[in-house]
This record gives sequence, structure tokens and C-alpha cells, in this order.
Amino acid sequence: MTNRHLSVADAIRSRRTVRHYRPDPIPQTELTALLELAVEAPTSWNLQDRSIVVVTDDEGRAGLTWATGGQPQPQEAPVTLVFVAEPDTWREDRSDIYDRARRNGAWNEDFIAMFSSASDSFQEDLDRRGLLREYAVKDAMIAASFLMLAATEQGLATSPMNGWDEAKVKKVIGIGDRDDLAIALLMSLGYPAEERRHPGRRPLERNVHYQRHGAEGAGVHRPEPQSGAQRGHLDRDESGWTGTARETSGQRQLPTPGSTPLG
Repeated sequence: MTNRHLSVADAIRSRRTVRHYRPDPIPQTELTALLELAVEAPTSWNLQDRSIVVVTDDEGRAGLTWATGGQPQPQEAPVTLVFVAEPDTWREDRSDIYDRARRNGAWNEDFIAMFSSASDSFQEDLDRRGLLREYAVKDAMIAASFLMLAATEQGLATSPMNGWDEAKVKKVIGIGDRDDLAIALLMSLGYPAEERRHPGRRPLERNVHYQRHGAEGAGVHRPEPQSGAQRGHLDRDESGWTGTARETSGQRQLPTPGSTPLG
């Protein structure tokens, strides 16, 4: 894999959405490395409730062109990625996830027992409220964002795509009969055949709010840095919790009701 030594900040600022691509294939080692980075993305309760379908053959690319209403990206890019949300992953056996956490020294037996029980309760509540699909789509989108930035660092271009027909996409990738799965995003990937200029973004004052959305006269301000104690332990730690984890006698407590840990 080509190493361009871009920082994350540089990748964010230089990434552009590219619609036209050279036909050059992406080396498999480079593609695999990007996919490995994508699946490092966090997911709610570390369920890893998303998957990626890699479409590279002519038949699949033609099918995705049909499913996207003739958009050029699947026709021209050597790879199109389909990010699939898997809302029912929580119902499946997760022992492999727990085994990895044990081997990595991340979770002990007591934590796993508590985590598994709390996770099931949380998912059951989402199921009752019809939100399982929404949460799985969020997780898939985080993975897609990781891949976009990793691809930019390697000199590859991407285009996160809208304007596709979900039923058609599912048919093309072989899950036309799977109502339990959802399409989160399509993304083309390849070497750019065009240079796209940054169209600019609205100023921070238009898009960032503190404390309440649209508070009149709030403007944008930059609060003074706070210590960890002042933040209420909001930093992510090695357990994978966000916003709710804290150390207590060497063990991590479960999240408070309504919070969601990201793995």
C-alpha cells in the first residue's frame, strides 16, 4: 500500500466526492488493507452489525448501474462497495466477539456476563420501538466514513452514493429475499479521472450550536479546556465505552439506562 503520510485532518480536508474514474484496478492487498480499516470502526455494543459487499466484476457493476439509475460511478470505478446493515445480528451467537475480547485482555468474565445481558436488554427495547434498522445503518455509515478517509490517505477516490433503489441493490448482491437486511450506502472506489475542487462549507457559526440547537444569539464560542474530572469521564477508554464508562475497583461499570456503548 502506498504510504502518503497524510494526517487524518489532511485526509478530511482533501477528500472530495469523485464521479469519474480511471479503469486501473486496485491491487488486492491495498483493497484488503482498506477493508480491514473499515471494519475497525466502532459499533453499538460492539455487535459489528454491518457488512461490506465488494463488487468488482462486470455483471455486478452493470447491475449496480441499473440499481442507481445509470449513475457513472459503478460503470467506471473498478470497485463499488455496498454497506449492508444487519439489524438482527444481536440475535446470533456472539461468542467469537467475547473470545477476542478475552484474548486481547479487554474484557474479563464478569464484564462479559454483564455486557451480554445489558446488550440483549438494550436491543429488545430497540426492537419494541422499531429502531433496530436505524442503529445498524448508523454503524454501517461509521464504517463507510472510516473507509473514505483511509482511501483518501492512499490516493484513492470515493463517492458515497444516494439515488439508488434498495430492492434493486439487494437483488444485485444476492439478498433480494432478505427482509432482515438493509442497504445503508453505496460507495465507488478507484483512481480519480477528474480533479474536484472544494466547493466550500458554510461557516462554523451556521452549523455548530452549543447547549441548544439554534439558541438565539449563542453564536460559536470555544469553551475553556476541562480536566477529565470536569468532563465527567467522557473520554473513550480501552473498554470501548463512550460517555459512561468509569473505573471502580478495577472493574468497568455498565452504562446508565439509555446510553449506548460503542465497541
